[in-house]
Amino acid sequence: MPKPRSTLVVTAALLAALTACGQGGDGPGGADDPDLPLTGTHWTVGAVTADGVRSTAPDGARVDFTDAGRARGSTGCNHFGAGVAVSGATVTVSREEVTERGCPEDRQRFETAFLAAFTGPLEGTLKDGALTLASADGTRKVELAAEASAPLRGTTWKVDGLVSGDTAASVPADAAAKVRLVIGVDGGVSGNLGCNDFSATARIDEKARTLTVEGPAATTRMMCGSAQMRLETRLYELLDGPLSYRLDHRTLTLVDGAGEGLSARAEAAQ
Repeated sequence: MPKPRSTLVVTAALLAALTACGQGGDGPGGADDPDLPLTGTHWTVGAVTADGVRSTAPDGARVDFTDAGRARGSTGCNHFGAGVAVSGATVTVSREEVTERGCPEDRQRFETAFLAAFTGPLEGTLKDGALTLASADGTRKVELAAEASAPLRGTTWKVDGLVSGDTAASVPADAAAKVRLVIGVDGGVSGNLGCNDFSATARIDEKARTLTVEGPAATTRMMCGSAQMRLETRLYELLDGPLSYRLDHRTLTLVDGAGEGLSARAEAAQ
């Protein structure tokens, strides 16, 4: 005896549903899952876990993802670049280059942990502006948070490097906590050169991306260690002339016509 038509329709619908499930569909881990939205956001590193040990990141550790399948950023010590492939929630990182700047021991330790954690296939979890990338066994993990860009004016820029062409060197350790500059909304520039405080007026051409200190800078008259005084002399000479600036999210680079200059990082708001 033939089956009723209604039974045949239900059976066909059930088979179609089972077939769709077997092909992945739209469920978790399926082929149609959207890729994690990594680009267009600047990410600061909060901590990493390597070999099961969690380490808090130093200031300046960050990662940016590009539309061209790249990641670039800083470990808080050196800059790095890597290839990145995103498939759904899986982010596969292939590290390609790391600069070789010497840094304090604690930052070197974190860099080693970061480079060990930020490689290979990692599963991403994104919630409320926080992104976690973790290995399948949980022994490697990178904790990231979305970070707002810093404006050129009104930001306290902590000088963290000296630039010479394509190379960079860290500032002397005994000056690192002090050396900084602030470009005011009123056209003034002030800060510390590694030993003494300074202030001056500046002209900024945002179209040409140039900053020119006008007139000699006023400084205090303290005496400091030799490394601090050498840094101060170099920065004072650098500020005596037009500088080109590049603003990249929370990093500021100032260089003269010969490619000599400084790099600085936006200080976190207190």
